[in-house]
Amino acid sequence: MTKTARQRLLEVRAAVPSDVRGIQRLIARVYPGMPNYSLATIRGQINNFPNGCFVALYDNKVVGYCATMRVSKAMAFAAHDWEEITANGFGTRHSAAGEWLYGYEMAVDPKLRGLRIGQRLYDERKELAEELDLHGIVIAGRMPGYARARRRVEGPADYLDKVVTGKLRDQVLSFQLKNQFEPLGVLENYLPEDKQSVGHAAHLVWRNPYVDPDEAPEMRVPRGVESVRLATCQLQARAVKDFEEFIRNIEYFVDVAADYRSDFIVFPELLSLPLLSYETKKLSPIEAIDKLTGYTPRLTKELERMALEYNINIIGGSHPTRAEDGDIQNIAYVALRDGSLHRQEKIHPTPNEAFWWNIKGGDSLDVIQTDCGPIGVLICYDSEFPELARRLVDQGARIIFVPFCTDSRLGYMRVRYCCQARAIENQCYVVMSGNVGNLPNVDNMDIQYAQSAILTPCDLPFARDGIAAESTENVETLTMADVNLADLSWARAEGTVRNLRDRRFDLYHIDWDSDPDHAHAPSGGPVPAGGHNAPGGG
Repeated sequence: MTKTARQRLLEVRAAVPSDVRGIQRLIARVYPGMPNYSLATIRGQINNFPNGCFVALYDNKVVGYCATMRVSKAMAFAAHDWEEITANGFGTRHSAAGEWLYGYEMAVDPKLRGLRIGQRLYDERKELAEELDLHGIVIAGRMPGYARARRRVEGPADYLDKVVTGKLRDQVLSFQLKNQFEPLGVLENYLPEDKQSVGHAAHLVWRNPYVDPDEAPEMRVPRGVESVRLATCQLQARAVKDFEEFIRNIEYFVDVAADYRSDFIVFPELLSLPLLSYETKKLSPIEAIDKLTGYTPRLTKELERMALEYNINIIGGSHPTRAEDGDIQNIAYVALRDGSLHRQEKIHPTPNEAFWWNIKGGDSLDVIQTDCGPIGVLICYDSEFPELARRLVDQGARIIFVPFCTDSRLGYMRVRYCCQARAIENQCYVVMSGNVGNLPNVDNMDIQYAQSAILTPCDLPFARDGIAAESTENVETLTMADVNLADLSWARAEGTVRNLRDRRFDLYHIDWDSDPDHAHAPSGGPVPAGGHNAPGGG
């Protein structure tokens, strides 16, 4: 009789986006008195440096997590606080050219401390630093014993010195010292939420023994190739006789883009409005929305079918839909070639949409994980609000798709200029797709103006004018371009300007008033948990 091998109970591996909820629940267990991360923040940590985030699983449950990023020596060794150096917890200041590894999150389930999970996670960090030939690891370690010992010491620096000399013991600091970390000093007011440490942290360093500390760093980002083929469909608004004809018009362009082996195709905003063209009677705006809502199951089913059959990721423009709570929303349905379906609400309806269709703004904006990495969708007017694109890029998006619908050149240019700005300030690609022509007998679709485009940052690796490709204006067509995601990594680390890394987090940051995943967030909001750093800080 053959014995069945027992499944291993403990596993340490790189974190992936599907671990996000488990990580959030772990943080809630480890630090019940501190605000938790939002799911978006954890996604950003993983997406911004996938190689630097690790989880420990015990019986398939997340019981340990650590997050790191690469930073320059100047950033790692200068005085700083948690919010400033971590980009408010997202890890967006990660630089592929950084010569030091910076650890900014460590959490271990308190019920499993005996399994040395913290030690295993630190070993992963050290192996990563050695593998990348980095100079070492810098962390800001918690000092949870300081609050109790305040009357016996002269300040946080004196407390650190007494722990180093063995006169006092601190659960976290002693663990760090045992792991060959050396003190650099105290980072005062590093994390005010850490009451046990009175907001302070020990500035600690581990030096890679395999790298000469006197050797000048040559951390050049390799100009590799991480190619993605993008297609944008500039679609003619036309009357159709039935739903099947409408789908045939869409499927034609999906087929062509797939023949060219595109990874993505994006369609314009209000993609489904031609379905109103064969109505036999004049519909009021509210009647029109209810009619369109009735098509939602069929439309999404067809998008899913095409994505699977043609092996392409489809950003299905947008489709006005009445939600279960009665609100009318403008929603982009995204069908991926793995068979999954996602949705992104338009956050800001235009005054015209609000007046004609009573469309309400959504309250959730997050990246969508694809086989080409995380992407974001901003529907038309949303591209004119820079904080939305910044939220997506903080979560790791390198491509943002913008389905739009504009009636005049003035309206189009507002969207176009804003999309170009989003590409520059976020060092990402932005893909625009708009409607052309007219749709008689359908309110609010009298005339359309568009020149769809694939836009890039303005720096050396990219197209001269920041335009990878653009359509002829007001002509139905499919426009394609190959973009290299590795060029974005280079630009963010070594470009002429480095907008993401150079943000002044000591002066400002963006906070969302509520967590889009609030039903699952123990703290009820996206307040950073930052620097929890247990059992050993960083």
